[in-house]
Amino acid sequence: MADIDLLLARAKEFHGDMCAGIILGTRMTMIGMRELHMDPMIRNRDLIVYVEIDRCIADAIQAITGCSLGHRTLKYLPYGKFAATFINLATQDAVRVSVLEKKRTEKSGPEAMKEAGKILRDAPEDDLFRVQKVRVVIPDGDLPGLPKHRARCSRCGEMILDDKEIVTEETILCGNCARGSYYTEAD
Repeated sequence: MADIDLLLARAKEFHGDMCAGIILGTRMTMIGMRELHMDPMIRNRDLIVYVEIDRCIADAIQAITGCSLGHRTLKYLPYGKFAATFINLATQDAVRVSVLEKKRTEKSGPEAMKEAGKILRDAPEDDLFRVQKVRVVIPDGDLPGLPKHRARCSRCGEMILDDKEIVTEETILCGNCARGSYYTEAD
């Protein structure tokens, strides 16, 4: 199985520094891939990962697995949880790995970060993580590959891919037009 130091180095290089999230994400990835009988040292095209937080853990998972939004193999769910679900498309096996929250050190400042990093790296798996075998039904519109469906928003006219349109009273809308946009046009 993979050496944690090599995987931590890969995640650190991708992320830019070493922090608790990189250590946790690396260990989560090692667990998830081990449970699916996959080698984290080798990119596996049958792997999809759902991450539940947009923090450092997600960078570690992306760096080690090679999964990405662009390849449609990394999925982001905005739940704000230190958790990820690893899915083997070939077998449909899936495992969700989540972090058990505990206070890790009594110290504060840079010394606390160093101590917490060592604790997170070396602590027994059962002390840090919950591992659950789960089932995940991946919608066709979320699978890797070429777009399987296209629609055009009846309000703004922009193209919508992969079953992401919203149909209301037989009107096809994009998410921006149906729910309101995250941006406004500048003058």
